[in-house]
Amino acid sequence: MDIVLGLQWGDEGKGKFIDLISEDYDITARFNGGANAGHSIERNGKRITLKSLPSGIFMKDVQNVIGTGTVLDPVSFRNEILNLQKFDGSLEPEKNLVISQKAHLVLPTHRLLDVFMEENPDYTTIGTTKNGIAQAYSNKILRQNLRVGDIESPDFKNRVIHILERGYRFLAGGDRVLPSLEEISSEFFEAIDFLKTFKRTETEIFLNKALSEGKKVLAEGSQAAMLDIDHGTYPYVTSSSTTAAGASSGLGISPKKVGEIFGIAKAYCTRVGNGIFPTELFDQAGEEIRDKGHEFGSNTGRPRRIGWLDLPALRYAIMINGVTQVILTKADILSGMKSVAVCTHYELEDGTLEMTAGTLPENARPVLKTLEGWEGDISTLKNAFELPEKLKDFLFFLNNELGVPVTYLSTGPGRQQILKLNS
Repeated sequence: MDIVLGLQWGDEGKGKFIDLISEDYDITARFNGGANAGHSIERNGKRITLKSLPSGIFMKDVQNVIGTGTVLDPVSFRNEILNLQKFDGSLEPEKNLVISQKAHLVLPTHRLLDVFMEENPDYTTIGTTKNGIAQAYSNKILRQNLRVGDIESPDFKNRVIHILERGYRFLAGGDRVLPSLEEISSEFFEAIDFLKTFKRTETEIFLNKALSEGKKVLAEGSQAAMLDIDHGTYPYVTSSSTTAAGASSGLGISPKKVGEIFGIAKAYCTRVGNGIFPTELFDQAGEEIRDKGHEFGSNTGRPRRIGWLDLPALRYAIMINGVTQVILTKADILSGMKSVAVCTHYELEDGTLEMTAGTLPENARPVLKTLEGWEGDISTLKNAFELPEKLKDFLFFLNNELGVPVTYLSTGPGRQQILKLNS
């Protein structure tokens, strides 16, 4: 099993890379998260954003798995499938998609509770996508939730209604305007009937059997390492394990069976929502990068925060994931800038230096190294030898600083705009 995951705060371009290499695999499998993901895929000049679906869904000879470590919103899932088929009528996802019976369900009141907690001053405002992901995971840990396999239970409907009524009683206080319980229940059960048309199984057995038969599995992570519930910039993180270790637990595959670990990183940093962001830019350079890079959430449309590349955070993410190859994206967005900056380390309040960022105090000062920028449009290049010399210098610098080779360079948003490097 090989793994693809983000090394920053998400939105690094994982979907594009997975789409590029997934034809070399027999199975692609999502191991964490839910409809809070936003993996953008290009087909025939058009783009679509996948949320719960694995990015290999366009490959008809590739089996796709929604694994046990994910949470599945049936309503969002139905809408995503219908949107996918509208985007490409030739696709038959019911034939190449398998869903874990042990994946947990996102219920309608989970979304409502997510909105309530984000807007209530009694709780920490995280800046979530308000898709009910945290509520589903928290109820999973509390052992109060339902799983995909429960939809075949004769008392499933009663159990759902009980949970919805409980959530509704909590939310009904004050002057909040809520959709009717009947409305959200009806929509949910219609989506459950739709979900029943897809294959559901014990995917850990399915995947391990495939591996024993010599088939190749690609594990797809959503969000990114610095948003990991344990190792990210807590509390401003996601609610699942986004690391390579999370792939093993989320899919039920032994770490002994892991091969390559591809880490995706931008040539600069972005972040959505609240939380520490030491290299954040508040000047014209940040605005220029945001506009040129179209840095708005693929799932929410929210403008992303922009910052220079953060090497201490990147080294940390590489370390905890055991990354074997780095894929660099968005270098084309920095083309034309006279100079680009990179944070090489942090200076702490007591004067000490921190080279690898795990937990950082808010007042850590990024120490920036300025490098010469590069000119020219790299989006049409077909060979790495044709890259501008200053960009080659930038890549050489990163290889030395990270200790892990940068093996691919994305040169534009298109599916084929990516170069394999001789690292």
